[in-house]
Amino acid sequence: MDAEREILQSARTLAVVGLSSNPQRASFGVSRFLQRAGYRIIPVNPNETEVLGEKAWPSLLDVPGPVDCVVVFRRPEHVPEVVEQAIRIGARAVWMQEGISHPQAAERARSAGLLVVENRCMMIAMLQLQAAPPA
Repeated sequence: MDAEREILQSARTLAVVGLSSNPQRASFGVSRFLQRAGYRIIPVNPNETEVLGEKAWPSLLDVPGPVDCVVVFRRPEHVPEVVEQAIRIGARAVWMQEGISHPQAAERARSAGLLVVENRCMMIAMLQLQAAPPA
């Protein structure tokens, strides 16, 4: 929970890998929620040109400017490549959405100094932390 809290409180720019413009997809709904909560969303999807009013980039390596957290909406077999790119661009954290986990890639990210969350919806975590009594 500490990594979740730290990411949610310190991150401002989220690169969302696998963000779709399809409003029926979880990536769209979660990203729209996070955008409305004040986070800057950077779509990363080679099949999109724009999502939620933001230019989409084909890969993390193409994103200009700093990224605080990489949010992953890709199948687990794609996570190692995403983690390597997150490390290369200097992201501070990787958040694998609900249903997405890759222990080896998570360990690689942690050993590179990144905060890591696996198998957890960022939107749900944010709502739960807001509802939690102060520590």
